[in-house]
Amino acid sequence: MSLRHLVLFAAALSALLAGCQSIPLGVSSDTTMIQPLVEKRETLVATGYAVISVQNAKNPAQQRLLAIRASKLDAYRALTEQVYGQQLDASTTVADMTVMSDTFRTKVEGVIYGAVLVSITPVGDDTYETTLSLDQQVVRDLRALYLTQLSARRR
Repeated sequence: MSLRHLVLFAAALSALLAGCQSIPLGVSSDTTMIQPLVEKRETLVATGYAVISVQNAKNPAQQRLLAIRASKLDAYRALTEQVYGQQLDASTTVADMTVMSDTFRTKVEGVIYGAVLVSITPVGDDTYETTLSLDQQVVRDLRALYLTQLSARRR
């Protein structure tokens, strides 16, 4: 390789490595923190479960309906976790090098729209399973909306 080729190669490599990041107008730089979390799949899928016999109703048909409803809400919670993540608070107490107590609290908060009901299926004799899917474009819209609201709160 000649010196001229080596210089051209080094210049091209440094330009490539120095690449600049552009953020569209009106979008907070916080968006860049979320980008690595965006799923590569076309849709997110979440499944929720509920037990029929523990539902607060005397009529078995009503218990089944409540279990279906609870499994759907559980699936929505699972979708919300995938889109926004979970807030986790943990506390551990140690005395004499022994764990005395370990406490975890989680919180999931967010808005989900556009979810598609994939299936509601009985599993075994006493459980319902509900599966929802959410298109990746809707996920991006939800995250952008969340970041916009978050930056508005900081002002």
